[in-house]
Order: sequence, then C-alpha cells, then structure tokens
Amino acid sequence: MAREITGNLDGKGLKIAIVLSRFNDFITERLLNGAMDALKRHGVSDDDIVVSRTPGSFEIPLVACKLAESGNWNAVIALSAIIRGETPHFDFVAGEMAKGVAKASMDTGIPIIYGAITADSLDQAINRAGAKSGNKGFTAAEAAIEMANLLKEI
Repeated sequence: MAREITGNLDGKGLKIAIVLSRFNDFITERLLNGAMDALKRHGVSDDDIVVSRTPGSFEIPLVACKLAESGNWNAVIALSAIIRGETPHFDFVAGEMAKGVAKASMDTGIPIIYGAITADSLDQAINRAGAKSGNKGFTAAEAAIEMANLLKEI
C-alpha cells in the first residue's frame, strides 16, 4: 500500500505571519479575529504570530512574499475583503491579489494562504466573516497550519 503524506492541525512550534488589508476593515478585522482564534485553538503561541497591515488587497502579495522570503515563518495568511462595486476595479484587484499570492508561494516555497473574501455585496462579505457562512479567516488559519505541517513531512 502507498504511503500517504498529510498535514495536521497541531500548531505548536509553528511561526505564522498574517498580512491584513486595512481596506474594508469592518470585515477584515473579523477575519483577523477568526484567524487568531484558530491559531490559538490549535496551539500556536501569541509570540509566534505577527500581523502586517497593508493599505489594500493589491499590496498584500508583496508583503506576503517578503515575509515568506525572510525564512522566519512556516506559513503566511493573506486576509482581505474585496467587495464588488460599480466598476471593473473589483476584478482587477481580486485577480491580481490571487495571482500575486500564488506566485509568491511558488517562488518562496512557503505556503501563503489566500484568505480573501470576494463578494458581490456587503451582506455576502459579512456572512463569510463570521456570520452565516463561517469565518474565512478561521479556515485560512487552519489551512496554514495544515500546509506548514505537510511541508515539514515532505
């Protein structure tokens, strides 16, 4: 039978960086609270967490990449809320953030978790930031822990 390599949700000893967009902070602060809750529940120490704030979502990939390149972090979590408006700006910002985060993760070999809410309305964003649909920050933090542990196993 083939050997299976998996991660786990034991955060003890992991160092996690969070990059948080200040834009739409009504939503992003909820995402941060969810991420911090998940990290603490799974054993990540407060001393092993850093939060860096960017003006908006577009700036997140650069900061995430620099954090990953530093070699100080087992994983980086990118949190933002991008809410559709009346112009195509939403599509450009969401797309560039996703591409930038994926590229930074591949270039550095450090898991950078895309924890962005992309919503058509404020109500949808609220639902994904701790209301009806759970908290995207919480699930992003769990993914960061699991991926950091999976890469340790590989």
